[in-house]
Amino acid sequence: MPNPATQIFYHPLSLEHDTGSGHPERAERVQALLSHLMLTKLNERLTWKTPNAASVEWIESNHGKDYIELVEMVSSSGGGLLDADTVLSSDSFEAALAAAGACIQAVDAVVGKDANQAFCMNRPPGHHARKSTAMGFCLFNNIAIGARYALKRHGLERVFIFDWDVHHGNGTQESFDDDSSVYFCSIHESPLYPGTGAAGEAGKGAGEGYTLNLPVSRGALGTDYEALLDEKVLPAMRAFQPDLIMISAGFDAHRRDPLAGIQLEDEDFGMLTHRVLDAASELCDGRVVSVLEGGYDLEGLAGGVEQHLRAFLGDG
Repeated sequence: MPNPATQIFYHPLSLEHDTGSGHPERAERVQALLSHLMLTKLNERLTWKTPNAASVEWIESNHGKDYIELVEMVSSSGGGLLDADTVLSSDSFEAALAAAGACIQAVDAVVGKDANQAFCMNRPPGHHARKSTAMGFCLFNNIAIGARYALKRHGLERVFIFDWDVHHGNGTQESFDDDSSVYFCSIHESPLYPGTGAAGEAGKGAGEGYTLNLPVSRGALGTDYEALLDEKVLPAMRAFQPDLIMISAGFDAHRRDPLAGIQLEDEDFGMLTHRVLDAASELCDGRVVSVLEGGYDLEGLAGGVEQHLRAFLGDG
């Protein structure tokens, strides 16, 4: 039976965002997840939702109008490169609107108590996308748009974003650099793309002290991540007292991933999720919205997402 407390937001347009042959951020990523969830029968235990496209109004809450129009124009003209790594096809703009819409509707579900947790399983990812620039496979910053929506539409006062993607979420950090209503915390490999996220980057102006970067070296293990949770991440969450916790859930810190060198196992993603859920239960009525970011080895991605969702479902 589906668990109404755990919703998964997925749109088939995720498969239509075509990045071309050999690109690591490819439709096969989501296809592999769909197949794996069927194989493990986890699909039967999740409540599935098909998101609507985000309105341009909400995309504009985090991105410049000229940039949004550029993405739409390049996509509608058949696609092309926005930067060296970020590819558009004819369906990319609509896929990006659906990915952002998933995050918005996941916030509605969790804040509105229709679900305790929600996972947005869509592409393109978002955490590198800056206000007026595509970066690192990302078009619109889905989690930043979702956080702004939670603050503005639902009147929340504090949102905590925990980014465990192996690459620093520079776009998300930049979005809230001077904003005390969103706490951005990132564990990421360093040195590694995009080259941001030094430990000294802690926010500025009104946002000073509301960014926590925890760079780790190549070869770091799950025990290293667990220690950072206990010593840094969870104390920051408790001090901030969020109304909602959001996760930029990248699975490219998996030991199998070709683009990085962290050595997490499938089960480590379950550990991370359980620890966040425990904090959310204590701090914000268990409300967690998780958004798929990276993860480029299909087996590692599927195993990590399985453990992430099993934690949501109360397994283990």
